[in-house]
Amino acid sequence: MQYQISGKQIDIGEALQVYVKEGLGTVVEKYAERPTDAHVIFSKNGSEFVCEAIVHLSTGLTAQASAHTHDIHAAFDQCAEKMEKQLRRYKRRLKDHHTARPDPVEVFGGASYILAAEEMGDSPEPEGMEPIIIAEMETRIPALSVGEAVMQMELAHAPVLVFRNEKSNGVNVVYRREDGNIGWIDPGNVA
Repeated sequence: MQYQISGKQIDIGEALQVYVKEGLGTVVEKYAERPTDAHVIFSKNGSEFVCEAIVHLSTGLTAQASAHTHDIHAAFDQCAEKMEKQLRRYKRRLKDHHTARPDPVEVFGGASYILAAEEMGDSPEPEGMEPIIIAEMETRIPALSVGEAVMQMELAHAPVLVFRNEKSNGVNVVYRREDGNIGWIDPGNVA
């Protein structure tokens, strides 16, 4: 597994990096067979240290956890506990509802944009209908079944997930509706 351990405006020493690799490696290996990479970011918020971890698995799942406390090692430990709980739930759901995936999930690249929020208040009406792009990033679009997409969305506590449907090979969307149900958009399957 590849690790990227960094700090936002704080220095991350070699001892902490070794501690993170050993701790996160133990957690991930226990519940995931083929992890691909992990990103761990430490920052400081007031007097507390914040640890955010993101682990990408070959099954397409992106597990995320974060924690904050006054000690940097304790922040990582709490974050690792949350990651372990999330991966344990994921593995249980895979055993209960799905057969093991023989091949890793294929992932496609895509562009992701952040648009500026328009505050209409007292400002004059905008001249054009084009939004202002304030950030552009690359995003990962996994090839999954609909059931796997719903499971990944729920485990990541995300409101929406864009994925490539393995069955139709088209881009699909699953999302959480206001009534609590899951919505599924399949543009290629129009009746």
